[in-house]
Amino acid sequence: MYNLRMPTDEFAAASDELWMERALVQAREGLRAGEVPVGAVVVLEGKLVGGGFNQPVSSHDPTAHAEIVALRAAGMSVGNYRLTGATLYVTIEPCQMCVGAMIHARIARLVYGAPEPKAGAIESAMRAHEHPSLNHRIAAQGGVLEERCRDLIQAFFRDRRTQDGA
Repeated sequence: MYNLRMPTDEFAAASDELWMERALVQAREGLRAGEVPVGAVVVLEGKLVGGGFNQPVSSHDPTAHAEIVALRAAGMSVGNYRLTGATLYVTIEPCQMCVGAMIHARIARLVYGAPEPKAGAIESAMRAHEHPSLNHRIAAQGGVLEERCRDLIQAFFRDRRTQDGA
């Protein structure tokens, strides 16, 4: 007989990559909208419950990061701002504001693509999710489809500099 089941670690990695692909779709949607191409999706019990891309420029809202947009959509979808047990997938390491929102939403797990060296609040600039005073903990994993996530945002800023004549 053939073993049709993947080992758990392989299945989790494949699943993470599939959901990160969905976050990349969101990021490309943001790119088409003229926003910095960051995308996020929220998955709860194996189902997509929210998604979003950066929208601060078009919405005139400094809090409209992809993670916040996805969390808002997920909250509306499930009828509760508490997303206990959910995983948030985002193409770029979240900032401190977004980590705070994830804590309040009770996100169980964060999976991100590329690090954000200047403002990343998971590993790069700080480890905001590990502050001892927090009443909730988030498991975090970076590097999922890292190269593709990094290439998308770097191409955006490279094109932006070219357009601006820099």
